[in-house]
Amino acid sequence: MSLLRDSSDVEPIPISALEHWSYCPRQCCLIHAEQAFAENVHTLRGQAVHSRTDEPGVETRPGLRVARAIPLWCDRLGLVGKSDVVEFLADGTPYPVEYKHGKKRQKQHDDIQLAAQALCLEEMEGRPVPYGAIYHASSRRRREVAISAELRQAVETAIAEIRAALAAPRLPPPVNDERCSECSLIDLCQPAAVAASGQQRQLAAHLFDADDGS
Repeated sequence: MSLLRDSSDVEPIPISALEHWSYCPRQCCLIHAEQAFAENVHTLRGQAVHSRTDEPGVETRPGLRVARAIPLWCDRLGLVGKSDVVEFLADGTPYPVEYKHGKKRQKQHDDIQLAAQALCLEEMEGRPVPYGAIYHASSRRRREVAISAELRQAVETAIAEIRAALAAPRLPPPVNDERCSECSLIDLCQPAAVAASGQQRQLAAHLFDADDGS
């Protein structure tokens, strides 16, 4: 069941926001609400990988048409973005391929981003997109991803949650775990300090609670 209302009168959500949200809601809102961004080694490596696909173009091979950097949208979900690569199979079925730096391994936030591209292509092309792939640049290997019902629902859930979070008066709390050390926004986010201040406020709120002796 869809969690979304008619999205024709709302600001579209960038497909990249779904990956950011799945990784860390606070990171997503810092980037897409506060327009905050910073570079680190991971973002620079990602840019280097995507430099191969950022130039629009089409090439044909026997039984295959390969398109790079094509605009993507889904009016039903209120999504916009751009592909890395879309391979059109001999029967015309789109097969999105998302490029990522690093070795071959499953990451839910990558799969959600790929599924969002597949849903855009289904609306644009008017045909099912049952599979896509993540290309892992360091190992030069693909990992095929089935665009399952569960993954489709995860996309719709993330979109609804992102819209609610972007409309909220405050940023989501930091995750303050091992993800933070990999994030380029760690200095802007200050996850440890924010988490500590939240704990202090909670302790202060209960400072004079009666002890029932239990």
